Amino acid sequence: MNAVLKPVMHPDEWQARVQLAACYRVFDLLGWTEMIYNHITLRLPDSVTGGAKQFLINPFGLHYSEVTASNLLKIDLQGNKLEDSPWPVNPAGFTVHSAIHEHVPDAHCVMHTHTTSGLAVACSQGGLAQNNFYSAQLHDQVAYHDFEGITIHADEAPRLLQAIADKPLVILRNHGLLAWGATLPLTLVRLWTLQRACDIQVAQAALGPAIAVPEAVARKTTQDALQFDAQFGAGQDVFDALVRRIDRIDPGYKN
Repeated sequence: MNAVLKPVMHPDEWQARVQLAACYRVFDLLGWTEMIYNHITLRLPDSVTGGAKQFLINPFGLHYSEVTASNLLKIDLQGNKLEDSPWPVNPAGFTVHSAIHEHVPDAHCVMHTHTTSGLAVACSQGGLAQNNFYSAQLHDQVAYHDFEGITIHADEAPRLLQAIADKPLVILRNHGLLAWGATLPLTLVRLWTLQRACDIQVAQAALGPAIAVPEAVARKTTQDALQFDAQFGAGQDVFDALVRRIDRIDPGYKN
């Protein structure tokens, strides 16, 4: 009897899996974890899917420090697992993320966090303040979406998409932060910049009134923000540096 051969994974899928698993470890390193909750998703390239919209997501029940390239779940836009896995999919993950992956053409990566300062700013009446070095790099880059409860209901998606429009960063009011981008590294540096802006805003609030950044200066600062520019890596150099740190700590994410 001939042995049954296991299909060989497309190298582009394995590369995406390793990159995403590394990013989960980076989030853990940065303290951006929320027990087993929240998500980073990465759409698989057409070379893998033949044009179908499929993406990778963390197995529900694993801490970010436990995510590896091989245990990531491959799902479709309806949240169906496309391969056998003992781990379930968190409905709150695919409901929001799949809507963005499906309807925002350049949203190949989507990240969502519940960091303390990010959530604090999301709960504030004024939202993100234009008063520091980091928020000044995000002029006209941030959208707001009103809180509707736990994001497990598909009927929220059209309102979320309307709120996002073409803004690559979203403050989910009373909820947390969200970023999307054409690549994982670009999405990461966008989210990192928003997170730093929130960190500074929360720390500064105890000191009294802040110095506002004029709109014209913020516009120029955003134009000059090199980390978002493809000519200067669009986050790749930052991501690579963080992955080197992860490799020194625990390269097991590559398994």
